[in-house]
Amino acid sequence: MNVYSEIIPHFRFEGIDKQTKGLILSGSPCSVRQDNAPQVCLEGIRGSIPVLGICYGAQLLASISGGNVENSPSREYGRASVTIKDASDPLLRGLPETSQVWMSHGDTITSLPEGLKIIASTEDVPVAAYSFSGEPTWGLQFHPEVVHSIEGARILSNFVTGICGCKGEWTGESFIQSCVTELRSQLGEDEVVLGLSGGVDSSVAAVLLHKAIGKRLHCIFVDSGLLRKNEVCNVMDSYGNMGLDVTVADASDKFLTDLAGVTDPETKRKIIGRDFVEVFEQEAHKFKNVKWLGQGTIYPDVVESAKVNGTATVIKSHHNVGGLPEKMGLKVVEPLRMLFKDEVRKIGLALGIDSRLIGRHPFPGPGLAIRIIGEVTREKLETLREADAIFIDSLRKYGLYDSIWQAGTILLPVRSVGVMGDERTYENCVALRAVTSVDGMTADWARIPHEALAAISSEIINKVKGVNRVVYDISSKPPATIEWE
Repeated sequence: MNVYSEIIPHFRFEGIDKQTKGLILSGSPCSVRQDNAPQVCLEGIRGSIPVLGICYGAQLLASISGGNVENSPSREYGRASVTIKDASDPLLRGLPETSQVWMSHGDTITSLPEGLKIIASTEDVPVAAYSFSGEPTWGLQFHPEVVHSIEGARILSNFVTGICGCKGEWTGESFIQSCVTELRSQLGEDEVVLGLSGGVDSSVAAVLLHKAIGKRLHCIFVDSGLLRKNEVCNVMDSYGNMGLDVTVADASDKFLTDLAGVTDPETKRKIIGRDFVEVFEQEAHKFKNVKWLGQGTIYPDVVESAKVNGTATVIKSHHNVGGLPEKMGLKVVEPLRMLFKDEVRKIGLALGIDSRLIGRHPFPGPGLAIRIIGEVTREKLETLREADAIFIDSLRKYGLYDSIWQAGTILLPVRSVGVMGDERTYENCVALRAVTSVDGMTADWARIPHEALAAISSEIINKVKGVNRVVYDISSKPPATIEWE
């Protein structure tokens, strides 16, 4: 909505200032019934500025106001249909009588505090949305911020621009201007080393840093041997016209040797993270005057690795937040750390980066290692690369790539019987994964037309040696994650 906002962990919240137009209390994996449940002091805030609680935030507002929150008979995840009870409420202004929303909670509000009015319900959740009489305070049990809540953007717009009176003046251009100014002030005359992956985040971070400090930025691209087909050549071609100083380090033998025999997903990630640090450190030491490590960390990385918010659940470890700065005595600069992926893409386009690179799907830092279930070998990597290339190229051919948030192929530790050329086969199975999302925090499986899936399956089986079965993953996040490991 182009409205400036700050995300603050509850334990760092120290109140509001005169510039604060509104406050949103987010969701949480915690329960308000826990002894150590996240709390925030709203004394002097409620009634003075608008407050909106989302999921846990809504339960917290109800609980501290005298209502009861109890464990739901059944946990509610996924789509639900919400019915508006009070169409005149300013938070729900302009919404249809019923619409789809996204639920993700295990508790529910069972008794209402004084002054609380129900303004929307679902079949299973009577208190799906509420307001407080006499004060600008609202609560939503569902998540309006995810794309699967069809009217969610309108609800948030009603709150941010309608109720809070904010103006949409925070644009990509304004972010670039302020970010470059801050980077110049932060870095002074120091030099920076940054690991490029070929993805959107590191590329945008690199161009921002280059815009701020020019030739004092040194980029390193680590070839782990876990990349997609022709990835190194494609990546370097993309960077050819950006004016970046990029060094390629081929460390594929090291990564594959260290991954031999390893099957546990987190162990894989940690080995890859360790090897990345070692290779990167070796290359970075060639630049004698470097004092900063640049990283393309974005906010979902921070949340899901629990780096900032002490109550966020660790969903997965990220190798780009490893121990490299401490080992090398470097300070860290992360120009994108408070942005979500959709915002990063807007910034990239505003910077003039090629739209084909900006539109690339996210690709996991550990690469294809976490798309091979079980041990990683050269043979498995080659099989997966060929199948994955067919899948991604086909999505482009059928005009589906840009409407999908992320897609990839997974090599399963499963062999099954098949028939090829009137002969019995006993070969590998691959799973296709494609999801739609806005920020990667939640995702739904992409509805690829059956005709396209059939053609992709047929091409993979016909062209990729050792594969005789293709399946399609139709799981959403939550409860599943986007990647399999």
